Amino acid sequence: MSQIEQSLRRIFGRMEAAAKRSGRRLNEITLVAASKGARPEQVEEAARCGVAVFGENRVQEAEEKFSESGFPARSGSVSVHLIGPLQTNKVKRAVGFFDLIHSIDSQRLAEKVAQEAARRSMIQSVLVEVNVGEEKSKRGISVEEAPRLVEMVRTLPHLSLLGLMTLPPPTPDPEGARPYFSRLRELGRTWELNRFSMGMSADFEVAIEEGATWVRVGTAIFGKR
Repeated sequence: MSQIEQSLRRIFGRMEAAAKRSGRRLNEITLVAASKGARPEQVEEAARCGVAVFGENRVQEAEEKFSESGFPARSGSVSVHLIGPLQTNKVKRAVGFFDLIHSIDSQRLAEKVAQEAARRSMIQSVLVEVNVGEEKSKRGISVEEAPRLVEMVRTLPHLSLLGLMTLPPPTPDPEGARPYFSRLRELGRTWELNRFSMGMSADFEVAIEEGATWVRVGTAIFGKR
């Protein structure tokens, strides 16, 4: 058994245990394998081991890994999400390529994505990224401004708002992230949204207990890159 297969077995087991602790089912939660910096052969192996969704931080790297390399043809159908920030000058390449964009954090970006989706006669699925920790160094819309962005995205016919995303401040203990995950869930309920992208390698179990529907796990699968 390879290292990636061993890692994935452990991760799925931990996900299931966290789901049970919170009265949930494993099929309510999607593992997004954060494949930034992972080699193509590592990504293909993860797909063979049952990973159906991969998350990339950069448009160009995603294109090279999942399109130009012929990956889907060799490894079967997978879904690719953009989990990193999206620059407006990359919108044309991102729309339609990614099944879900996790990082809508401004009205300008939302409008650009919607315009490109309209040009392609499609609907692009998105999440609004909220900076629940109010960190100046982090991207994401502020909690105060988020309601306006959520309502604005909902008015755009070529966008489908599926939920919210957050990246909490780093903490020495996974429990330190719990208040931020809980806060995102509370905000979602206020706006009648119940799907959340939150939790990474260090804290995905806590995120699941707080309602995560996508967990973005990279290092725990592929190792340090």
